Amino acid sequence: MNFLKALFKFSPVFLLAGLMIAEYDALIAAPIAAIYAFIVAGLTEKIKFQDSLNAATKSVNNILIALFILMFAYAMASLFMSSGVGASVVNIALSMGVTGKTVAVVGVVCTGILSVATGTSWGTFAACAPIFMWLSHIVDGNPYLTVCAIAGGACFGDNIGLISDTTIVSSGIQGVQVVDRIRHQGVWSVSCLVLASIAFYIAGIVMDLPSASVDGAAVVSQIPENVWDVLEAERPAAIPLLQQIASGVPLYMVIPLVLVILLAILGLNTFICIGSGLISSYILGTFAGTTGSINDFLTQCMDGFSEAGSWVVVMMMWVAAFGGVMQEMNAFEPLAKFVVKCSRKVRHLMTWNAILSLVGNMTLADEMAQIVTIGPVIKDILDENVEGSEEDMYKLRLRNATFGDAMGVFGSQLIPWHVYLAYYVGIAVGVYPLVELQPLDFLKYNFMAYIAVISLPILTFTGFDRFIPLFRLPKEPDVRLKKKI
Repeated sequence: MNFLKALFKFSPVFLLAGLMIAEYDALIAAPIAAIYAFIVAGLTEKIKFQDSLNAATKSVNNILIALFILMFAYAMASLFMSSGVGASVVNIALSMGVTGKTVAVVGVVCTGILSVATGTSWGTFAACAPIFMWLSHIVDGNPYLTVCAIAGGACFGDNIGLISDTTIVSSGIQGVQVVDRIRHQGVWSVSCLVLASIAFYIAGIVMDLPSASVDGAAVVSQIPENVWDVLEAERPAAIPLLQQIASGVPLYMVIPLVLVILLAILGLNTFICIGSGLISSYILGTFAGTTGSINDFLTQCMDGFSEAGSWVVVMMMWVAAFGGVMQEMNAFEPLAKFVVKCSRKVRHLMTWNAILSLVGNMTLADEMAQIVTIGPVIKDILDENVEGSEEDMYKLRLRNATFGDAMGVFGSQLIPWHVYLAYYVGIAVGVYPLVELQPLDFLKYNFMAYIAVISLPILTFTGFDRFIPLFRLPKEPDVRLKKKI
């Protein structure tokens, strides 16, 4: 009977997962699952409607600061795309000269940096897929290797970017600062990018791809007309960026990105970092002729707020409300008990949190739904079962935030039914119809995703993370499981 009750309390997760897999929009799936969770809470635990509502509201309150950051992040991402910051990153990468052997390497590095600048893996992939897929075609590269490179690189900034929605939300749920998150996992993330670049270069050699170079910047003019129609329908924000790549922008337009990254590394407040990016990109864009009047700047900021508020913020509020009700009725308690029972050390428990994040992503087929649903679960598992100083507990929460984000974003690349891959396949086929790409094709050579998803739990479990600067978790007995006290 207890098992059936526990299963029934967990059923809202199955409903949310089923709706997401059935390709219902999250703005439909999350409210339906939340309402159903209200009903289940009342039937199983006799929780009054008002109490469930209070729990849902409290859960949303926990991510309010993240929602404000997110709106400013969308404004900065929009300005970076239109002012020439993103175009300068791509042009610098393409100016190095590209061959069949190196097109995937340049692709993963370029998309990695561009995704940090724009804060969006979807937008980065949409902007770079036409360039690198046709560039790969021109230099006779391997299309599967290239598409995996730009897909993996696009996820890099989504996992560590200061203005990435997943970075912001996963940090907010765990109660840690975004800039602290970036400093904590920065060396590990960059190491994954470097190792992936090496892997793509070795793959190019093993495949014996050509070594003749070509001017990459000229490839935009060779993109077929129907590709622009696809982008106009699927990701119109990518079009100005591509046009700027073709026409050229001053190299100094990369300065706002460098400034934002530098301030984040120095540990300044997230709002200061984003504000510096907004102002500097507008000022430099004025000299470059890519930005308009101050009213145009304010309008673009308003559009960024609107874009975030029209979908992402609303969806996050519903999913957070869903998670709050699930916590109120202790729906995840059996899962938490299992994790604690299987853990002899704090590192074991943290490794289980990584696994739960990946399994949640596989179940829900949506990285944001996983972050908001599983994030509070792994936070409670940590807070209720581990004891240590506030400083040490904060470091563990930083790792939890990394789990939710990395296993969500990079894990999506290894889950064939994930909404990420559905979007990527649609874009890739639309902009490069010469190869019939399938979701499984994105698993063939996505070295970036494999390295990140495999290394993170291994480093956590073995304690080898101590060899990575700023990434070391506190050791026992500085932190300890409460069951062993």
